[in-house]
Formats: sequence, C-alpha cells, structure tokens
Amino acid sequence: MMYDLQKANVFKRASAFLFDVILLSVAAVGFAFIISAITGYDVQSRRLDDIYARYEQEYGVSFGITEDEYNALPEAEKENFDKAGEALNADAEAAGLFMMVVNLTMVIISISLLLAYMLLEFVVPLLFGNGQTLGKKIFGICLVRTDGVKVTPVMLLIRTLLGKYTIETMVPVLILIMIYFRIVGLTGTVVLLLILLIQIIIFAATRNHSLIHDLLAGTAAADMASQRIFESEDELIEYKKKLAAEAAAKKEY
Repeated sequence: MMYDLQKANVFKRASAFLFDVILLSVAAVGFAFIISAITGYDVQSRRLDDIYARYEQEYGVSFGITEDEYNALPEAEKENFDKAGEALNADAEAAGLFMMVVNLTMVIISISLLLAYMLLEFVVPLLFGNGQTLGKKIFGICLVRTDGVKVTPVMLLIRTLLGKYTIETMVPVLILIMIYFRIVGLTGTVVLLLILLIQIIIFAATRNHSLIHDLLAGTAAADMASQRIFESEDELIEYKKKLAAEAAAKKEY
C-alpha cells in the first residue's frame, strides 16, 4: 500500500459534518441554558423588554420594524417614531440594560460554544483516537497529518480552538449578534460573505479539499478503512525507505 493520503469522499465528509453539527448544537444549547440560569440573563432581558414595551405603548410605535418599513412610514409617524427612539436612548436604565443584555448574549454564546467544541471536537477525538469525532467514527473517517502521520493533541487543539471555534464560528456569530442588535449593518454582512467565499476558495484550491481549520492545523480527513496511519514521522521515513528499496530491487530485474 502506498503512503499517499487516502482522502475521504465528499459525501462521507458532509454526512459526518452534519451529524457533528447537530450534536454540537444540542450541546451548545444545553450549556447556554445552564449559563443563562447562572447569570440571570432571562431576568435582565425581560426587564429590557418591559421598558421597550412601555415606550412603544406610550408613543404608539413598534421598535421591531425594519429600515424599509421605517422609510415607508408617513412623515408624521416617522417623527413620532424618532421621538420615541430619542426618549428611549435618553433612558439611562434602558441603555444600561441594553448593554448588559448584549454583553451577556455574547458571553453565553461564546462560552457555550467553546464548551461544546472542546467536548465534541477535542475531548471525544482524543478518547476515540485518530482525531475521530462521533460523526467521523460513524462514517469511517479519520483525521491525520497531510503526510499520513497520526495527529497530535496540539494539532487537534489548534484545529478546534483557533480554526473551528474562533475563526469559523465565533467571528460569524459575533457579527450576527451585532447585526441583530443593530450595532453593525451592511459591513457585517459583507464580512460574513467574505469568510464564506474564503472557505469555498480554500476548499476548491487545496489538494485535500481543506477548510480553514485543517489548513491551520496541517490536518486532513482520510478514509479510515484504507488509510495507513503512521505513529510517528520516523515510522513514515522508514516506510518510505522500504518502498524505495523494493522499487530499486524490482528495477534490477
């Protein structure tokens, strides 16, 4: 058997990815529920909603309208909406609660996703060995270095923490949160599209159809049934020497 990388096919990779995403989502929601209860997020959010509702009732407006809906309002209603917004912005309690809810939202999502990633993308692969998540285990995929050598815990940590969690998940998630709370607008959407475009280009341009997390960690998804996994670089070198010797012996005949 050659030591070339036996790449896992795209269908298996996609299936394993979807399975892992579902598990990750369930784990993240569970962690978020626990952290929300500890931080009192729901209490603060309800207090903010009550303040919004009070101003909406007082001025007869809805702060939940889109920019297009606002632009479609008659001038008199626009003026009334602007007055309601100014009154709300001048409310120190509302401003404080708003920032608290935004910050708590970011903290809860960040920590819950971090815990979910560390559990399912780092701890589980260490237990299974060969970098296998539950999805990879089910669909017969292993994780190796691009030269076929076994992945190390450091590589798994870089892949999980820097690649998957930070760049591929938290950057887009934080942008989405800021878009939701209207902290950023079109710029956030452009950044999200750029990240998606970069992922597509990397996947299409790399020999192993890698994504950002694999590129950073120097890893690749391989077919478990056919991939020879070397325990160390020394073992790989010895195997190459053996192949070279066998090839040389054949040429003599």
